[in-house]
Amino acid sequence: MELLEVKELSRNFGGINAVNSLSFEAKSGIVTGIIGPNGAGKTTVFNLISGIYKPTSGVILFDARNNEGLHPDETVKTGIVTGGVLCNGKLVGLRPDEIVKTGISRTFQNIRLFKRCTCLENVLIPILQRKKCNIFSALMRFGKAYRIEREATEEAMSFLSVMGLANEAKRKAGTLPYGLQRKLEIARAIAARPKLLLLDEPAAGMNPDETLTLVDLISEVRHKFSLTILLIEHHMDVVMNTCAHIVVMESGRLLFRGTPDEVRRNEKVIEAYLGKSK
Repeated sequence: MELLEVKELSRNFGGINAVNSLSFEAKSGIVTGIIGPNGAGKTTVFNLISGIYKPTSGVILFDARNNEGLHPDETVKTGIVTGGVLCNGKLVGLRPDEIVKTGISRTFQNIRLFKRCTCLENVLIPILQRKKCNIFSALMRFGKAYRIEREATEEAMSFLSVMGLANEAKRKAGTLPYGLQRKLEIARAIAARPKLLLLDEPAAGMNPDETLTLVDLISEVRHKFSLTILLIEHHMDVVMNTCAHIVVMESGRLLFRGTPDEVRRNEKVIEAYLGKSK
């Protein structure tokens, strides 16, 4: 079953078509990769899904089939959602923080941590956003507020442990080596408890050993937290070893989509992205 469906999605910046009539799906419970040359429009797609940009045209359907019997195809026929985002079966014009609450979380191509905060504090932020407490008990730090803080800290430490960062909990995020900052950003993203996790070049800047570890880590978090993952990556070892399905983009358009084996064998992909065969 598709958790995410992108239908005829376009985004124009002046006279530039960054994304042009793109359609693809991300099935529940698997890792779907998006690959393509620099400038293909991959990160723009993530920015559209996460609400940073609004579509020029087309639709994004998220978790629509599980809400009140709504079928995306029936909705699209009405034309109501053209240029909009449908989250949890309802047409909304959500801000990025509101989209996170519907079940979509992401990392960024350029790491965006709170670098002066500790690793623990970075992961606590999305956890505390999910919990409710009145301002009086929060200021006085007693009763419900104290219990929420304790539980949130334990939960945050569990996410850090999954990423191998438990011993770095009190360390300032900005002092971590680059590879560990990548892991911390993933920990913060999954701390939001998403259904769909968007990973934008998670292996960027990692050495070969760190990249191999990342492959296992992506598989682990997918199983442990029952995630659907959409992955942008230039490291083909990561893509081929983690993704069940791959979407190939070129100049904002869909070039090809299929399994890793199908992508490896496709001549258009070889020529446009992997290198022209000799």
